[in-house]
Amino acid sequence: MAAGGECDDRLRAVVELAQSMAAARTPLDTVAAAAERVMTALGGSFAAVSVWERERGRLRVMVNAGELTAGEERFPEDESYPVHDFPEIAEFLHEEWAGGGTEPRAWVESMDGAAETGGGQGAYRHERVAALRRRGRGYCVVAPVVLHGRAWGELYVARPPGAPAFCRADADFATVLAAVAAAGIAQTEQLEEVRRLAFTDPLTGLANRRAVDARLDEAVERHLADGVVVSLVVCDLNGLKRVNDTQGHAVGDRLLERFGSVLSLCGAMLPGALAARLGGDEFCLLTVGPDADEVVAVAAQLCRRAAALELGEGVSCGIASTGDPIGPVATARRLFRLADAAQYRAKAARAAEPVVAGRAGGPADPVVQLADHPPAAPAAERRRFRGRRP
Repeated sequence: MAAGGECDDRLRAVVELAQSMAAARTPLDTVAAAAERVMTALGGSFAAVSVWERERGRLRVMVNAGELTAGEERFPEDESYPVHDFPEIAEFLHEEWAGGGTEPRAWVESMDGAAETGGGQGAYRHERVAALRRRGRGYCVVAPVVLHGRAWGELYVARPPGAPAFCRADADFATVLAAVAAAGIAQTEQLEEVRRLAFTDPLTGLANRRAVDARLDEAVERHLADGVVVSLVVCDLNGLKRVNDTQGHAVGDRLLERFGSVLSLCGAMLPGALAARLGGDEFCLLTVGPDADEVVAVAAQLCRRAAALELGEGVSCGIASTGDPIGPVATARRLFRLADAAQYRAKAARAAEPVVAGRAGGPADPVVQLADHPPAAPAAERRRFRGRRP
C-alpha cells in the first residue's frame, strides 16, 4: 500500500490532471494535457494518447509527449496502427469488462517480454514489446480509456531502459488516471457538440449567423493588423417564397438544402472559406486571404450553379472585399453593410452575375454610397437592404 506521502502526491496528480483538462480549449489540447499530466504522474519519459477509430479499424495517435524518437511528432498527421496488431483494445478489454466483468485495468509490458497484467490473463505482448525495442524504451504501462461504456482508446506511458520498471501499483494508478482522463475527454466532447450546435444552421449544416459574426470580427482584426484581404459574399436565394406558397415548406426546405450544398461546393474552391446561412433565404461566403478577383470568379460560378437548380429562381449575390476600392474597413459592420448593399443592387437589377462594391467608381461607387448613406424607406416597404444591419 502506498505511504501517506505517496498517496498525497497521487491525489494531487489526479486533481492537476482534472484541472489541466478542464482548462483546455480544444479537444486536441485536452488529450495533450492528459498525456503530459499522466506522464508526469507516473514518472514516465514519454506518453501518448490514441483513439480507436472503429470505422477504419485502427488506433490513431492523437498526441505524443515527452522524449520523442525518430519519426515521432508531437501532433502526428497520420500515425496509426491496425487494431489487429493490438487486439487488447477490441478483444481483451471487451472480454474482461464490456460484458459485465471487471472494470478496465491497465497493464505493464517490458522490452524483455516480461509482463504484469494483474488480471490473470495473458498479455498481448508481441507488438507492444516490438514497439518498445524499436523505440529504445524499456517499459510501458497501457491504460484503456473508456467513454460511455465503450473502449475509446488508450493512454500509453513509457520509461527508458535502466529506469525502475512499472509495477502493479503503477498500473492501478494508471487505471485511475485513465478514468479521470476519460471524464475530461467526455466533457470536452459534450462542449464541442454544444459549440457545434450553437454555430451551425440545423437545416443546411452550414455555419450560422453567430459563427459568421465571430469569424468576421477576427478577420477584420487581421486585416487591420497585417492587411490581409477579407471578402464577404452575401446571397439572397430568389423564389423561395413562391416555392413555399405553391409547393409547401418541405419543398422550400429542400431548395434551401440544395443551395446550401452548392454554396459549400463553391466555397471549397476558396481556401479556408466559411459558408453560412444567415437566416431565411440569405446565405454568405466569408474568405480571408484569397484576392478579390478569385472571390468574384467563384461567386459568378455560384450564380450559374444556382440558376441551374430545378427549384427556385437563381440567386442574387453582392460582394464586398477589402481588396477593392471601397474605402477603409475598420469594422465588420461596414464590410457587412457593403456586401448587403451590393446584394440589394443585384436583387433590384435581377442581375445574373454578382454585383461588386467599389468596382464602379471607387468611393463614389453607387453601392458604396448606398451602404454609407442608406436612404430612408417607407415603413410599409419590404426592403432587402437593411441599413442598420450590424
